[in-house]
Amino acid sequence: MSGHHDRFQKTIMMEEKTRYTDEELQEFKELILAKLEKAQREYDSLLAELTNSDGNDVSDTSPTFKTLEEGASTLGKEEAGRMAQRQAKFIQHLKSALMRIENKTYGIDRSTGLLIPKERLRAVPHATLSVEQKTAGKK
Repeated sequence: MSGHHDRFQKTIMMEEKTRYTDEELQEFKELILAKLEKAQREYDSLLAELTNSDGNDVSDTSPTFKTLEEGASTLGKEEAGRMAQRQAKFIQHLKSALMRIENKTYGIDRSTGLLIPKERLRAVPHATLSVEQKTAGKK
């Protein structure tokens, strides 16, 4: 009886995995938390750069800033604004990925329901599509 049960367990284990294990999810959670912390720091410094336009900021008095024309320094603010927006979006994606980890739906391709390969998730931890699905969507 128990031999049959063991074979049944092995069969289940060999089937295609439909979700990552709790240990794997924990590994991704740590990766995402580290990225989130770094992204938040970058976002905060971009915001500081944007809000310190009153002339009291140290960077405004540095020699490099004095040589910039008014137009060039305005462009810098616009670029910083765009970067801050991108960073805010990235932070939101990372937070959503953490929610998927909590729900145990993390790493599942939203269009096929199959697992996204670990290599892709390590490179893009907030991915919700496999590379194939993302590429197919662009055609």
